[in-house]
Amino acid sequence: MAACLVAALAGAPAFAPGAAIAGEQNCALDECVNQNSPAEPAAGAPAPAPSTPPAIAGAQDCVLDECAGADPSATPPQTAAPAPAPVTPAAPAVYRRSANAPGDFDFYVLALSWSPGFCRTAAAERAGSQCAPGAGLGFVVHGLWPQYERGYPQNCPLGASFPSRIALQNASGVYPSESLARYEWRKHGVCSGRSPTDYCADVRRAREAVVVPPSFANPALTQTSTSIDIERAFIAANPRLRPGMIGVSCKQSVLQEVRVCLSKDLRDFHACPEISRRHCPIGQIAVPPAL
Repeated sequence: MAACLVAALAGAPAFAPGAAIAGEQNCALDECVNQNSPAEPAAGAPAPAPSTPPAIAGAQDCVLDECAGADPSATPPQTAAPAPAPVTPAAPAVYRRSANAPGDFDFYVLALSWSPGFCRTAAAERAGSQCAPGAGLGFVVHGLWPQYERGYPQNCPLGASFPSRIALQNASGVYPSESLARYEWRKHGVCSGRSPTDYCADVRRAREAVVVPPSFANPALTQTSTSIDIERAFIAANPRLRPGMIGVSCKQSVLQEVRVCLSKDLRDFHACPEISRRHCPIGQIAVPPAL
């Protein structure tokens, strides 16, 4: 019986140090469940070769040096730094070709003067027939002005000093007087880059492009309004006109002008914050009747 027991024990496999523990594959970092301390190696046994630490789950997701479970003694492989991308120099700023060069502007401003308001100013003495009793004028063209997005051209090199008779015929009935048509050509028309004949034709086109609200057709009595209400009346009468494309000017709380911004080709209205910001003071303004 004893011999059989010895033989059975001799054939039984010995427990190997470091054998896998059931469930060890589910360990997370150093928090393994039921993990035993490794057995001490037998005396005189050769030291086991250092094993390569297993890859840590999620190690590829490390950010900088904050890798979970990373071996602080390990030296990360050195990789060549990528060559810096070539720096493309910024494009130079685009500036206007030449200030005050005829034809070099961004849009037009059509200034429509409310004749009854203008005729209450000191300038009425030089207006001649425009302010004569019984003239009955309402909105008239003060001018068609070339404009920059900020500022406006002036002192442009003078081409034709005086528009021809044919040119003035194109503006007949648009300006309140021929003298004003000549003056506006010298001050603003030359900056358009157009000939006098073409410029005067453009003035007529611009005037015909803007519909004056019916309430300003021929008022018999002085009305009171606000600059915002006047703008709204013009916007309602011109479907493509929008806030920011029109401005109202007054003097001593009396309506003087409505200024409408038009594209350079006169085919549409144009946004012009610099013009639209110039409102009359807040409050009621007078709209006097025609003389």
